[in-house]
Amino acid sequence: MTDKHQTEGRNANGAIPPGKPDASTSDAAVKSNGERERRSAGPDGPDGAEVGDTFKKQPG
Repeated sequence: MTDKHQTEGRNANGAIPPGKPDASTSDAAVKSNGERERRSAGPDGPDGAEVGDTFKKQPG
């Protein structure tokens, strides 16, 4: 499994290359999922901006 975007570590861990999971997935579905994930902090976390703002607050 060699891909120009696949790092040695991803290969060692058996990770699939980034991008489309399979040929039957549409480009629109891949784009939609990518945009949604950029807004989230994790699979079940809050919005990424909310997490970032938490760490920007001054203690006190």
